[in-house]
Amino acid sequence: MTKYIGAHVSAAGGVFNAPLNAKAIGAKAFALFTKNQKRWAAKPLIKKDIDKFRKNMEQCGFKTPQVLPHDGYLINLGNPDPEKRDRSLQSFMDEAARCQQLGLDKLNFHPGAHLKGISEEECLDLVAEGMNRTLDKTRGVTLVVETAAGQGTNVGYNFEHLAHLIDQVEDKSRVGICYDTCHTFAAGYDIRDQESYQNTMEKFERIVGFKYLKGVHLNDSKSMFESRVDRHASIGQGNIGLEAFRLLINDSRLDEIPLVLETPDPSIWQEEIQLLYSLNEESNSK
Repeated sequence: MTKYIGAHVSAAGGVFNAPLNAKAIGAKAFALFTKNQKRWAAKPLIKKDIDKFRKNMEQCGFKTPQVLPHDGYLINLGNPDPEKRDRSLQSFMDEAARCQQLGLDKLNFHPGAHLKGISEEECLDLVAEGMNRTLDKTRGVTLVVETAAGQGTNVGYNFEHLAHLIDQVEDKSRVGICYDTCHTFAAGYDIRDQESYQNTMEKFERIVGFKYLKGVHLNDSKSMFESRVDRHASIGQGNIGLEAFRLLINDSRLDEIPLVLETPDPSIWQEEIQLLYSLNEESNSK
């Protein structure tokens, strides 16, 4: 089976540049923002740019399952303020619609934060409500919840939170999880050696289910285990260490989904991708 390893590449100058940027670093998967991630508003995608994106996807050898688009950073579907939550929801719906226009079948997002205004469970219920409304308004796009580190008032930092969201989503064929290695490590899920890796993945299977795993963010961690601090490090240069990534790369349950670097130094992404592929024992034995 195939491992699709890549990085979250720039779409500066137009979304159609993302496949080109991914190919240039030897990626077999990539993530992108379909609009400026730090702004609410964005110009609608135009047909010329959509066509160019699809053409570049084909010419660079990428297919839809290899791409994991990410929504903007301002969106908080669990915001306790109704007006602010509605603004987030409208923006989120637009993000999903943009993916649909580009022919992409996933939208990765951070679940949200309660901002000390409501309980974690109430916040998760609001996130699920927003997901259901978005799924109702779009077609063909799976909403992929990213595991959180538990920093501040963010929800989604434990597997029970993820299961809660999945349970409340009406169309379970269009909900998924993105496992972020840095975030889960900071939240208290250890994968640094064979035993801890197996224990964590057994928990994930029991509580969430690998059938919902739609992508992985490959990040080492500058922060300590269980620190609940989100600080990414380059592969093998943080507190998680290289062995964890060897275990991940050789786990067949991670085949055929985007495995995406969000490490802090884009200048070494090509080297990191090569390093990760070198850890694949199946490829090396051929």
